Amino acid sequence: MKSPRQIFHLTSYAQYPFLLVGLFFCYRPLFTDLQALWVDMNLGLVFMGIGVSFSTLQDTTKTQNNFSKRIFQNPRYTRWFLILSIILVVFFMGLGIVGLVWVNSGPLHDLAYGFLSLGVGFVGLIKGATEIAENLQRSPDRNT
Repeated sequence: MKSPRQIFHLTSYAQYPFLLVGLFFCYRPLFTDLQALWVDMNLGLVFMGIGVSFSTLQDTTKTQNNFSKRIFQNPRYTRWFLILSIILVVFFMGLGIVGLVWVNSGPLHDLAYGFLSLGVGFVGLIKGATEIAENLQRSPDRNT
């Protein structure tokens, strides 16, 4: 029987279908004469936010590629990555809250749930990135 940790790691692969569905909704208006642009873009953002959330279930003791490894092994690069991610969270969550609370109609109101979903997904991404950086910066073979 697989451990709960392994089940979470396997579940993290669900990120790919969600990201693909999100891309589908983002590109769909190009083929439907922009009839439901904001609805499709909102759905795209929601599915991308769910996909990013699922990506945080992956194993934080490993990196996906050498590019990620170089970023997370270097404390300076990690700090910049985390700062940029926090800026994105504040931006997406701020737009979502403004769109829901203060704007009654228009594109920002239509995209509010998508922005909130993506912002919540990025919060999980920051948590996962922090754990990956801690694991890689502690490991004895960090210069390899």
